Amino acid sequence: MSTQANRVMALSEWEDRWQEGKISFHRPDVHNLLEKNLDKVICGRKEVRFFFPLCGKAVDMKWLADMGHTVVGVEISEKGIKQFFAEQSLAFNEESVPALPGAKVFKSADGKISIYQCDLYKISSAVAGKFGGIWDRGAMVAINPCDRQKYATLLMSLMNNDCRYLLDTMEYNPEQYKGPPFLVLEEDVKSEYGGGCDIELLESVDAFVEKYRSLGLDSLTEKIYLLTLKAQ
Repeated sequence: MSTQANRVMALSEWEDRWQEGKISFHRPDVHNLLEKNLDKVICGRKEVRFFFPLCGKAVDMKWLADMGHTVVGVEISEKGIKQFFAEQSLAFNEESVPALPGAKVFKSADGKISIYQCDLYKISSAVAGKFGGIWDRGAMVAINPCDRQKYATLLMSLMNNDCRYLLDTMEYNPEQYKGPPFLVLEEDVKSEYGGGCDIELLESVDAFVEKYRSLGLDSLTEKIYLLTLKAQ
């Protein structure tokens, strides 16, 4: 992590990636590890309210909405948000957010999916409410390493008492690639979330594919954790 500790990406750099179509982080299919572990998140509940930090145009949002859940995402790129609704053939409305000057929220016509277009750190439970589920794929590994404590504090503040937070991380040799996605070790997860959450490692899988070789990597492990708030 030390080689990446000072790596900082501005929001404008992420916006540029969307404008230039450099979005190799996007998956065109539902994430297999979400699908596999969904029951551990749902736990038999109906109409769970899910939060997607840095959601991009993740197809997982539509997949969960089709099951009867509701989804709230946050994404800096308006282009990414509009691509999501277009690609999923969803009618939507665009509204301003009185509590967040300059922000917008894009809502599907059926009200099942809402995506805020703003800086993630402007979101709060006062604006977006609290959630029963969180799917964090490509978010904690994308934020600047120096912001992790701020990020974890925000995410925990958005958790209902019964919230079940599925966190997807990546481990690789940081000498081979400067990120993003950034290296997030198990000790990092425990350091940032251990004070407020119980943490369970659900799965560790070899996720190395050819696109990572082009980044200079020779291996990559994906880990999925389940986080739940500690009893008060």
